[in-house]
Amino acid sequence: KLNDNSEYVITSALSEIFVQNNIELVLMNKVNAKFKDKNNNTLTITSDEAEFNSSIYDTKFRKNVKVIYLDHKIYSEKLDLNLSKNNVIVYDNAIYEGLQGDIKADNMIIDLITKNIEIFMDNPKNKIIGKSN
Repeated sequence: KLNDNSEYVITSALSEIFVQNNIELVLMNKVNAKFKDKNNNTLTITSDEAEFNSSIYDTKFRKNVKVIYLDHKIYSEKLDLNLSKNNVIVYDNAIYEGLQGDIKADNMIIDLITKNIEIFMDNPKNKIIGKSN
């Protein structure tokens, strides 16, 4: 349980705990995480690997990342769940699939409070690719 009555549960098939700069970190394999906000909406994240910071609950997901939130799906190679900043940063081949269409971009930032999503490219000269259904 987090301070705002939201909940974060993360599990893995295999994990290793180590301490770095007096912070306990957990390296995880075959990861499944669920973030449930105070309104009981659930955001599910799966990945091959993750690094979990046990003091602030921030988690870096790596390899074959998949996010499911309501009817929305996001795929990427990297995702940073920053509960300390109330956001999710999705990057490295980010692909969004929704009921109204698909979007491919370099970066997506999801605000966990407002649920707004910012989508942008690393190089502003490159275009976001979108397809409507």
